[in-house]
Amino acid sequence: MSGTSEGPHSAAVVAPGTVRPPVTERHADRTDSVDRTGPGGDHRAAFRAAPLAMAVVDHEGAIVSANDALAALLGVPAAALLERSAADLADLSSDTRTWRAYREVLHGLRARFRCTRRLKHSDGRTLWAEITVAPVPDSPGVLLSVSDITDRRELQARLRHLQMHDPVTRLPNRTLFFERLASALETPPHSAYAADDLGHDRDGRGADHGRTGRIGLCYLDLDGFKAVNDTLGHRVGDRLLAAVASRLTECADHDGYTRSGSHLVARLGGDEFAILVEDSTGTEQLADLARSVLTALQRPFDLAGQRLAVSASIGVVERTVEGTTPTGLMQAADTTLYWAKADGKARWTLFDPERNAHRMTRQALSSTLRPAVERGEFLLEYQPLVGMADGAVRGVEALVRWEHPQFGTLAPNRFIGIAEEDGSIVQLGRWVLRTACRQARQWQKDHPGARPLFVSVNVAVRQVWDSDLVADVAGILAETGLAPYLLQLELTESAVMGSAGRPLQALQALSDMGVRIAIDDFGTGYSNLAYLSRLPVSVLKLDGSFVRGFRYDEGVHPSPADEVIVETLVHLAHRLGLTVTAECVETEGQAERLGRIGCDTGQGWLYSRAVTPERIAEMIAPGVARGASRQQA
Repeated sequence: MSGTSEGPHSAAVVAPGTVRPPVTERHADRTDSVDRTGPGGDHRAAFRAAPLAMAVVDHEGAIVSANDALAALLGVPAAALLERSAADLADLSSDTRTWRAYREVLHGLRARFRCTRRLKHSDGRTLWAEITVAPVPDSPGVLLSVSDITDRRELQARLRHLQMHDPVTRLPNRTLFFERLASALETPPHSAYAADDLGHDRDGRGADHGRTGRIGLCYLDLDGFKAVNDTLGHRVGDRLLAAVASRLTECADHDGYTRSGSHLVARLGGDEFAILVEDSTGTEQLADLARSVLTALQRPFDLAGQRLAVSASIGVVERTVEGTTPTGLMQAADTTLYWAKADGKARWTLFDPERNAHRMTRQALSSTLRPAVERGEFLLEYQPLVGMADGAVRGVEALVRWEHPQFGTLAPNRFIGIAEEDGSIVQLGRWVLRTACRQARQWQKDHPGARPLFVSVNVAVRQVWDSDLVADVAGILAETGLAPYLLQLELTESAVMGSAGRPLQALQALSDMGVRIAIDDFGTGYSNLAYLSRLPVSVLKLDGSFVRGFRYDEGVHPSPADEVIVETLVHLAHRLGLTVTAECVETEGQAERLGRIGCDTGQGWLYSRAVTPERIAEMIAPGVARGASRQQA
């Protein structure tokens, strides 16, 4: 770097390392250059005897006077400091900002400059010093003072170590982990290297050596650690954590030795640990590391006479540094760890963007479901239930759709489960029931000469528990004017078969009211026929998996076992006074065979997909339903 000043002063600043002419050539008119350029005569003795290390520097950056304290601090004779570049001595040229500020003080453009630097003693020891450069009044030079702050820095370092490390495992703690993570993501791969606050290489790797521009994270949680604490006490639990930390460090050190990248093992809290891999080489490296960790932790731990076996669940994330934030990386790792737990524990799981997108979509649906009911974003479509004997439409099943402003039209399987989990199924179910009953009554009014259609509405078991379903149904029937016998409520087999107490009382009250109760997807759950005889059920809807065994077309071989099962169930249901509906009827062959067996009604694409209320109105005339799906195709 050039030492020429750009300011108003013409004196040149000698660049670090420049050989200067002897003092006798530059100060030929002086008999004692050291004394004359130093402090005034009355202060000369004080300058030399001062405990603070000081030197006078001329406007060219050369030391022209140094006291004994500075010589002692650096372990060299005072005479050896004369004519040396102050910038070299105090390491003031290692970064541009410090060098510029130093030059400004030399040329009178700045009143004072202070910085912290790491210096070398003649015996090789490292010194931390606070450097101050300021003009000397009534003197052509500037005063450079050096204060030894090594003890203070070492104390700060010890305190920081305690602050940034976990006392149980002695690993870096959550604070240091996130500090390191933020630093790794802020340093672009094309930059120089990671450096400390004084510009020194932090990890010993040269600029760009081994940089990949990628980062990886293994985020792990011990399975069943709480049981160890609860049964054996926190002392044993702490020993186990320390032993786990030791094995994690061994795995990370081995991976870091055999591959590129630097590794940080940290305890984030409780039984959660993280292994951060800077400059990772790809997902395979992280997968190998996760496998080695699981293998290491599967070996039993011997702790003060206690032999313990533990396992861990690990979420693995590996991606490019560019575009990655600490929050985003940790959210991905946390999600992936949850997947590993949900998939059975004692395993590692790699982050899957597609699976995460599904989770994010589910979360978005969950947060907007309740307001969507109030905003009227739902609609009903209706699928005909057709008499097997004559092909006439007997009733319809109401199927809810969500016209989502972002995701488009969503089928029930996308959101009903969410609604059941968060309780919004009660509000949504009440809306579906009211809308379906109102529509059924409207068809009845519009076609007074036709046989009225019954409407079948799906009911979740949570609606029975979390609301007064009997009162809701009675109120809606009264409000819409629909006769109770024209309403059918469908519950799944598992929900009905497990009914006892309040649910059973509610079903009985609804049946007494005249409402029909149907078991949906019959044959896939308990199939407790003895219990079935005691329930207030009037309709069985056979699951489509049985009906599919009736296909004869397109080279599909029918299942004799399915036919026998269906025939037996139909005859048993009829003996119990129940009617039977076959779901998923798709071909004429299936319909013919089911009709011969004795099924009362059928539902499926052979007749129609779920359609708008206007299309149902067109099917109310007898004989219209069969083949309607082909007309719409």
